[in-house]
Order: sequence, then structure tokens, then C-alpha cells
Amino acid sequence: MINRTTLTGRLTRNVDLRYTQSGVAVGSFTLAVDRRFTNANGQRDADFINCVIWRKSAENFANFVHKGSLVGIDGRIQTRNYENQQGQRVYVTEVVVENFALLEPRSANHNNNNGAPQNNENPFGSSNNGNNNQANNSQPSNNNGGNGQPADPFANSGDQIDISDDDLPF
Repeated sequence: MINRTTLTGRLTRNVDLRYTQSGVAVGSFTLAVDRRFTNANGQRDADFINCVIWRKSAENFANFVHKGSLVGIDGRIQTRNYENQQGQRVYVTEVVVENFALLEPRSANHNNNNGAPQNNENPFGSSNNGNNNQANNSQPSNNNGGNGQPADPFANSGDQIDISDDDLPF
């Protein structure tokens, strides 16, 4: 039997992170996934899919995403049912997330100002687009070739890289 689903969408609200009585983290959220085609008005409809994520992954997910974040998830569809306080049987279908990917840079996180680099800041501390003189005060870095890409933070450090055959995966 195969039960796999892969979705890409945006969170409709922040993750609701809770803990079971035994201390296991569980996060629940809804993912808005656009449909492939437009409706008669030329607009895209969306499906709102309930998702649940467990343990350390739930804590990490809740720490790194917020309402509106674009994420990719991989998991399985699960159905369950329970009896509510009014005595009615409630059926729930949800995606149990096993893997996730953050599909936007952290700088796109407009709701969380925690000191992370914003839009044009270089996370390595250099703001001169390639001439990183902080690591080696006498030589400019030639790692970007003038294309405006940030300099390699490991270039010109003066340290040798020691790799043995045992370190290689092949």
C-alpha cells in the first residue's frame, strides 16, 4: 500500500504547538494550497488542508515558520474519529507531516524581527559584495568575479583543509 502526499502552500495561521501529557510536542496547522486552474472569475481557488507534525520536528517547524510562510511538506494522510462533548461522531482527515522544507529565505519573514539578516544584509558580516577584507586585511577576495554575489566566507582564511580517503562517501 502507498500513502504519500507532498504539498506546497502557505500557512493560514501560526503553528499551534502543544504538548501531550507525556511531554511529546505536537503542532497543528492549516496549509493553503492553490489549485492548478483558475475559476470562472479568473481567480485561483485554494484547498485548506489540516496538518499535524510531531516531536522535535514540531518544535523546529513552529520556531521557523509563521502565518503566510511558504513551505513544502511530505507525509501521509491519516483519518481518525472521536465523539465530541455533544455526543456526535466527528471525522477528521489530516496530513501527518514527516518531512518539511522552508521555501522562502528567512529574510522574507516580515513578522519576526529576531535579529536575522534582512533583505540585503550579508549573513557573514561583509556588506561590500565580494571584497571581504575582514578575514584577511591585506588581500581582497576574488571569489565573486564581479557578479555581485557575496564572497565565500571560507576563502583566504589561511587554514588548510585536511581530508582523508576515509572522509569521502565513495
